Amino acid sequence: MGHDPKTTELSDGADTLKQVPVWRFRDGVSSASDDVLAVELPVALEYNGISHVVMLASPADLEDFALGFSLTEGIIGDPSEFYGCEVEETAEGRLVHIDIAAERFLKLKERRRNLTGRTGCGLCGTEALDQVVRPLVPVAHRHAVDPVQLIGGMRAMYALQPLQQLSGATHAAAWMNEAGEVVCVREDVGRHNALDKLLGTLSRQKTDFARGSLLITSRASFEMVQKAAAMHIGVVAAISAPTSFAVRLAEQAGLTLIGFMRDASYVVYAHPERVHTE
Repeated sequence: MGHDPKTTELSDGADTLKQVPVWRFRDGVSSASDDVLAVELPVALEYNGISHVVMLASPADLEDFALGFSLTEGIIGDPSEFYGCEVEETAEGRLVHIDIAAERFLKLKERRRNLTGRTGCGLCGTEALDQVVRPLVPVAHRHAVDPVQLIGGMRAMYALQPLQQLSGATHAAAWMNEAGEVVCVREDVGRHNALDKLLGTLSRQKTDFARGSLLITSRASFEMVQKAAAMHIGVVAAISAPTSFAVRLAEQAGLTLIGFMRDASYVVYAHPERVHTE
């Protein structure tokens, strides 16, 4: 091909896309051209100098990813316990140095969690079956949501996914406010990572999670629902199906879970009372 792969940067300076030479075949005819790939790198999270987990993720919004992961995995209970982080670029990937409150760090060490993760790791470091479902306070989300707004939000979210549009290889998580406006979208090669990045961003902005809806471009797995419930989110709408474990958790946590949210159709799997229909 005669040229080197190129990378494309997003606004935060992270190399998130890579241009590579490819050979396309159609009806037995080949042609040389370029294609765009989503960059996937190992991202190591280190708490107070101690390695904790390695994830495969898109190298963008890693500060928000660190905060969101810390909150949704129960490592910290409040953003005020997250003192900050620094992202170090290494030959192997990215190393995120995270500083958290001493009390939380001691509890983290007690859990003896040190695991090399895969793309999206919802049960990272869980050592026993009774650790899978963490105690959750039932969500206090009470306002009804208009399904027309949810359908419109799903459509609006797609327009705000540059990585997916260019590479076709990423998931997204979006926040829709009570007015039906999609106010924030985050993307990643892993669906859990996209969600953690979104929740980290919204936590920094002091978003009221009891007043809005979460939209995701993946299936509604147990881990996704547990992360949402941990942040007291009351409505989760997914473009694909939920799992049985996710529905069970949604019922227990008081969370409205919607699947197959596409065009003008959807399926409500738990707590339909928040879905406003006439």
